[in-house]
Amino acid sequence: MHNKMLPLVTALAALPLAMAATHAQAEEMAIATILPENMSNNSIYPALVRFKDLVETRTDGEVTVSIFGNSQLGSEVETAQEVQDGLTLQSTIITTGAMSSFYDDYQLMTAPFVFNDWRQAWAFLDGDWFAEMMSGTVEETGMRYLGTFDDGGGFVAFTNNERPIKTVEDLEGLNIRTEENPGHVAIMKALGASATPLPWGEVITALETGLADGQFNAPVLNTTFNFHEVTDYTTLTGHVYNSAAWLISEDWYQALTEDQQEAIVTSAREAIEIGHGMSGALATASWQESCETFKECYIMPAEERARMADIARPAWKDWIVNDFGIDAEKVDAFLAEVERVGKEVKESDMAHYGE
Repeated sequence: MHNKMLPLVTALAALPLAMAATHAQAEEMAIATILPENMSNNSIYPALVRFKDLVETRTDGEVTVSIFGNSQLGSEVETAQEVQDGLTLQSTIITTGAMSSFYDDYQLMTAPFVFNDWRQAWAFLDGDWFAEMMSGTVEETGMRYLGTFDDGGGFVAFTNNERPIKTVEDLEGLNIRTEENPGHVAIMKALGASATPLPWGEVITALETGLADGQFNAPVLNTTFNFHEVTDYTTLTGHVYNSAAWLISEDWYQALTEDQQEAIVTSAREAIEIGHGMSGALATASWQESCETFKECYIMPAEERARMADIARPAWKDWIVNDFGIDAEKVDAFLAEVERVGKEVKESDMAHYGE
């Protein structure tokens, strides 16, 4: 009896070792974001939750995903540096300013009045041209680009204490807080306002004390942070499109099997689409709330946006070419592709549904 039981005992004894070996082969993907772990007040965290479900299902648990929100793992720059190492953090999502510090070409996304609507923005950001441009992150940064989320809904709205902004002339003499981004400063100056670059933590105080007359952010942020309590007027101009790039460690990605890589990429693309839809819904709801809470709200018509773009874009182009150092031909190609995509979307819509 003892001899017959020996193989079973040996097998049971080896089971923990086999399980440990299986566990050791599982790949852990930790993702960092500065946004809160909330399913209703931002679009990126819910998209990441969907990504987690998809990846873990598609890989039968061979890849597990952990999401760390609320800047738990550090600032955007700090988390991107950790992803470059690929040891403790495999993925991060960083907004335009931070992304541009790692990959210069992303500064093109600061172009004023770059998109006319979400359909154009999403078709461009999810299209071949932009994906090709962003493929350079692998060589230059050691990080692979997975896609671009809208940051707070993308399109921004001014809030200010002085007057409703209905034309470019209404910006004359206003002191507008901007991000610490020279591109935004150049745009404000071109439009006749002065710019006061300040970190996020000082914005409310600047508006309360009169250091700044106004600021601009996506309506989601304007309502979340109660800017109606420190400013009276809001105008939806969309003169800047805020975005956030999703990156993963290239070394970590290359260590995956082909099936695991496919699960990561295809799941990320679905998550991006979910994020687009939710950001549009949140931005729409937040704008309606803005019209209820601010003294006055105004949506700038296309004609005035085009007029402002004609003023702001040459100043921005001069800055990005001569100061930031992006090649002028690359800038022109970027803007031409955005315009081409916008026309293509309209033509496709009418061809399929309007004729």
